[in-house]
Amino acid sequence: MVLDTGSDVNWLQCKPCSDCYQQSDPVFDPTASSSYYPLTCEAQQCQALEMSACRNGRCLYQVSYGDGSFTVGEYVTETVSFGGSGSVSGVAIGCGHDNEGLFVGAAGLLGLGGGPLSLTSQIKASSFSYCLVDRDSGKSSTLEFNSPRPGDSVVAPLLKNQKVNTFYYVELTGVSVGGEAVAVPPETFAVDQSGAGGVIVDSGTAITRLRTQAYNSVRDAFRRMTQNLRSAEGVALFDTCYDLSSLQSVRVPTVSFHFTGDKTWALPAKNYLIPVDGAGTYCFAFAPTTSSMSIIGNVQQQGTRVSFDLANSLVGFSPNKC
Repeated sequence: MVLDTGSDVNWLQCKPCSDCYQQSDPVFDPTASSSYYPLTCEAQQCQALEMSACRNGRCLYQVSYGDGSFTVGEYVTETVSFGGSGSVSGVAIGCGHDNEGLFVGAAGLLGLGGGPLSLTSQIKASSFSYCLVDRDSGKSSTLEFNSPRPGDSVVAPLLKNQKVNTFYYVELTGVSVGGEAVAVPPETFAVDQSGAGGVIVDSGTAITRLRTQAYNSVRDAFRRMTQNLRSAEGVALFDTCYDLSSLQSVRVPTVSFHFTGDKTWALPAKNYLIPVDGAGTYCFAFAPTTSSMSIIGNVQQQGTRVSFDLANSLVGFSPNKC
């Protein structure tokens, strides 16, 4: 399953498929489940959907994602089991018959956002944490509910946005490169009165996106401190790349996020200088966004246990705690 802290609706690919992508496990067959119950159009969960429709008295859902991927199907309740840790009945999930996009191998998606339809809200979790394994790892990532936060976590306040309940906003006060603070106006990362702006922690977005002005400043600082490395052409959304094919090892400046209370999360180099081909080309894994909202993405979170203390509105980052 894909873990997505940036959305709320949970869904699985379901038989019969009108259009399903290839997944690793068998596609879920609702006819083989005794705890599968379609929701009516009048059901509270159906009414809470952003996009829904009605067919023969049954609730239909549709969710579209920022990368153009989407899922469409029946909205139902089902019993969800967590390995050997018990199960929860009556969880609203989408049974997706038409699922298209970049879900690569996953059976579906767990919505871990802050809205009422997310898995975290439906099971009334007071906290949850995940650790995303490195992209080249053969292991599975882990997801835990109601478990204690590691003691060495870098802890920052989670901010509430009255206009948007899905996203987890964090109070980012700055970014440093090579131990030097990058000059970014303080309002760059703030939520304004209309609810726009801010910085969210999103496991469903790959690359960290910073507002263009902030990105340019961070990138320029990184370039300035890596003039000893051979530059290469930009690749896709990356404009700062290097040819490291002739090097056995390389030292690069540390990129760190800074939070309220003088807290610093220093990223491992492999979380911001990433290989983009098999020929030794590596790129600086940040990107600009014209949106007012910045996003801390999953490439930057890999290898770090990210803990959301919902009861106390805190988020913790604990490197090497997978």
